[in-house]
Amino acid sequence: MDHFDVVIVGGGPIGIACGLEAKKKGLSFVIIEKGPIVNSLFNYPINMQFFSSSDLLEIDNIPFISKEAKPKRNEALEYYRRIVTSNNLNINLFEEVEDVQKVEDVFNVITNKNQYSTENVIIATGFYDLPNLIDIPGEDLDKVSHYYKDPHFYASQKLAVIGGSNSAIDAALECYRKGAEVTLIIREPEVGRRVKYWVRPDIINRIEEGSIKAYFNANVKEIQPSKILVDTPEGMVELENDFVLALTGYRPNFAFLQKLGIQLSKDEKKLPQYNQETMETNIDGLYLAGVICGGMETHKWFIENSRIHAPMIINSIVEKIKLRH
Repeated sequence: MDHFDVVIVGGGPIGIACGLEAKKKGLSFVIIEKGPIVNSLFNYPINMQFFSSSDLLEIDNIPFISKEAKPKRNEALEYYRRIVTSNNLNINLFEEVEDVQKVEDVFNVITNKNQYSTENVIIATGFYDLPNLIDIPGEDLDKVSHYYKDPHFYASQKLAVIGGSNSAIDAALECYRKGAEVTLIIREPEVGRRVKYWVRPDIINRIEEGSIKAYFNANVKEIQPSKILVDTPEGMVELENDFVLALTGYRPNFAFLQKLGIQLSKDEKKLPQYNQETMETNIDGLYLAGVICGGMETHKWFIENSRIHAPMIINSIVEKIKLRH
């Protein structure tokens, strides 16, 4: 069994930042990522543009140069991939962590391919893997997706987009412009206030001119093979439908955190317990990094404000190693 000073679970930007910091401090480490490098970003919509400017997405002061002030997905993939390869970071891709067991002071990290021992584990897994299900009949039909990739797929189709956040609005606009007949179903009374400021006027104008149909204060009650049923303030509406994009947000893997013994708040926020100065959880040697720290408040942590977690965590680990020796 391979032994490391630290095992980092998650090869996204913050997991990579932790790897860079560990390397600078001379620690042995491995990053374990269940997909490709920055798996979550890879699965973002193909034309996605970040809300943050490129300088705010930088890690370890490595310059991120993009064509526009706010970079796009393909530029971010290039940036983070080059960081991994040029720094020869020890990262195992397409390997999934199945369990983390602690015996006395040592963790046994079990994956679908290997086992590792370490005194320190960093969980930097983000929240993009588990969609918030709406739990209605028909949600499991093949025509329904909780992830959006490319608008071309929906050309000339009747598409319902559920949600009023950035991902839903971006999808609605892109698919409309590729020839889809788009209907937005939003449970709030208006388009979300956190929608990108340069996008929000666009969707409002498209709705007002009738190019995109929108139902506010509305909920989809059932999805059928050729139609959907929508509960609106004016009553139940039946809409012809070919595809549904249920872009209702995502959540961290709370079951995994609880399996590890990490305490979560009792309210609906499900905030994990951690030391705000070191990012260490209630389990000695087990740390959290990145957006997973926000529980259900997935809008609170981003790359730009959680990249500071890497030096906080690694400094804590270095101090512990010094004390042991």
